[in-house]
Amino acid sequence: MTVADELSEIPATPETVADEAEAAESEEPIKQRKNSLYPGVSEELAENMKSGWADTELRDLAPVPQATETAARRAALSARFPGERLVIPAGNLKTRSNDTDYPFRASVEYAYLTGNQTEDGVLVMEPTAEGHRETLYLLPRSDRENGEFWLSGQGELWVGRRHSLTESEKLYGLPVSDVRELTGALREARGPVRVVRGYDAGIEAALTDKVTAERDEELKVFLSEARLVKDDFEIAELQKAVDSTVRGFEDVVKVLDKAQATSERYIEGTFFLRARVEGNDVGYGTIAASGPHACTLHWVRNDGPVRAGDLLLLDAGVETRTYYTADVTRTLPVDGRFSDIQRKIYDAVYEAQQAGIEAVRPGAKHRDFHDAAQRVLTERLVEWGLVEGPVERVLELGLQRRWTLHGTGHMLGMDVHDCASARVETYVDGVLEPGMVLTVEPGLYFQADDLTVPEEYRGIGVRIEDDILVTEDGNRNLSAALPRRSDEVEAWMESLRRA
Repeated sequence: MTVADELSEIPATPETVADEAEAAESEEPIKQRKNSLYPGVSEELAENMKSGWADTELRDLAPVPQATETAARRAALSARFPGERLVIPAGNLKTRSNDTDYPFRASVEYAYLTGNQTEDGVLVMEPTAEGHRETLYLLPRSDRENGEFWLSGQGELWVGRRHSLTESEKLYGLPVSDVRELTGALREARGPVRVVRGYDAGIEAALTDKVTAERDEELKVFLSEARLVKDDFEIAELQKAVDSTVRGFEDVVKVLDKAQATSERYIEGTFFLRARVEGNDVGYGTIAASGPHACTLHWVRNDGPVRAGDLLLLDAGVETRTYYTADVTRTLPVDGRFSDIQRKIYDAVYEAQQAGIEAVRPGAKHRDFHDAAQRVLTERLVEWGLVEGPVERVLELGLQRRWTLHGTGHMLGMDVHDCASARVETYVDGVLEPGMVLTVEPGLYFQADDLTVPEEYRGIGVRIEDDILVTEDGNRNLSAALPRRSDEVEAWMESLRRA
């Protein structure tokens, strides 16, 4: 066998689908393009590529900023599930098309507990008499001796350098081992095991006879509810995300003339630039909805025209490099001034949002801010003659929802709709506590084809959304730097345009 033949049989990275789990532990050829211009490797080139490389090991690394917090989170997890092996995967790359992948984002549960964000990683907590022994399983640097680093599509000359296992131990404050050895070890594991499902089919396949859906769901629920109250690091990251988002909104206002000459895409692209420069990405698909598109709650096509005289509903958030996202909405007059009917609807939503924000305080029910905002909107709808009162009847029957549509807010954090797996009794039927961060975002939406409202209302959609931290004595609006009142919005837009 020639060296070229040997190189074609270099072990690949771990397989990540259930039906290939067994094959992950055997040697498989590095995947190469069918129509590669270089189908083989000479012995001389293979030998040449093995040597002549500088030592690039990083020896003075400091722990990631959240290392203290991630250790405390793991300690709480250990205390909740004593005597059980806990497996939390980061997930794997997902194919976008052919041989291109989507940008990778580690699972929230994994990133929350480790601070690591690399694909194929797995946190394993093995039970001991004192609690748990924690090990972070990661891919090591790609192999130079067998050519993986330049022949594999996931080698570091193609996709960038990975941290060595030793470097990772310094960064994350955990023992680190080669993840390629993990599936075999998990198959041999004894005793109760729980895994966070939905991220790594290969890991799940290795545990298929050791776990139950009910027990795994308890693990996911616990990790979701653990994020209901944010620690100081998380609050600081959320404020950072909001501050960048405010600057992104300012960027958009400054280029509304260019958006009018092109489309909503210009607005989306402008905000995305701020998100990528100051953060990791946008926290969710930007909603840049102009004119009647504002009545579509999750309008993310962003391909429509931007016209003077219309409103622009911009719902967007920067995600920090540690995965915490803002979620802010402003509804702006494209030409800088609200018309009379636009102002009437906007001011009603502002009044409703103000009532909702005032209802956010420790000890209040989670539903209180929603109920407060919905009552104001319902009062206005009755006052305008759009629905027959009295207000209590409308609220009881939910008739206002034809135009209010959605709930008034949600938890915010590493997911834009954070803590989604929490139990109903601890979330929507729960009580607000200091450290919780949530959105308050009422809206009114009059569809362009809604014949039950006067024509002047049709095609107008308004939402105002801010990110609110529950404090010991009330709340703090993290996004207060963005004006909310209609006259303040107009003055703010004018000042940015003059600048």
